[in-house]
Amino acid sequence: MTLPPSLIVRELSKTFTLHIQGTTLPVLRDIDLTIAPGEAVVLSGPSGAGKSSFMRCVYANYRPQTGSVLVRHDGQLVDMLTAEPREVLEVRRRTMGFVSQFLRVIPRVPTIDVVAEPVRAVGVGREKARERAGELLARLRIPERLWNLPPATFSGGEQQRVNIARGFAHPCPVLLLDEPTASLDARNRDTVVDMIREVREAGTAILGIFHDEAVREDVATRTFEMTPVETSRAA
Repeated sequence: MTLPPSLIVRELSKTFTLHIQGTTLPVLRDIDLTIAPGEAVVLSGPSGAGKSSFMRCVYANYRPQTGSVLVRHDGQLVDMLTAEPREVLEVRRRTMGFVSQFLRVIPRVPTIDVVAEPVRAVGVGREKARERAGELLARLRIPERLWNLPPATFSGGEQQRVNIARGFAHPCPVLLLDEPTASLDARNRDTVVDMIREVREAGTAILGIFHDEAVREDVATRTFEMTPVETSRAA
């Protein structure tokens, strides 16, 4: 039986306007993309093609000029671009995860609680959530002696592993990955590749950006080519 798509993007266009220069910067034009459960679609294309902007539009951090981003949430399609803010937050809490290149957390919160927070947010008790967090931190080789320290004290690679642990703590039907392996050594990169494969095989729909060609080949079920949009002068 064919499962319905988890993510549907239709006719998505995004333009930035530089008012001082009187210039518009179109970065996305009429993008169509559908991702089914268990697919890992990797965005491909040169720098400036709009890959990260597209990802931010899908997550509703950027508001495009036209189009729709439909996410299957509780059996219904929710348009992230027209939904009420509380519904967008609910989709992010339970249905759509996002692992970016940078860890953004409240200062002074212990690392284990940073990772446990998405699990707590879906109603899991503190101890169970911390147990899940500990499993992921151990798998990503963050020493237990560091778990009660805030991640701001960690190296860049350690912070990225905390970021990945947090992003994988609660299994989401849709997962966005923006260069999650960029700061990692080969051993930890291979661990993250295994984690991505596992959630993909469990039915998660993945949209990702990976500049590492070997990682792309290891995780992608298909690629989606993007090309830069020409710049035009504002009237």
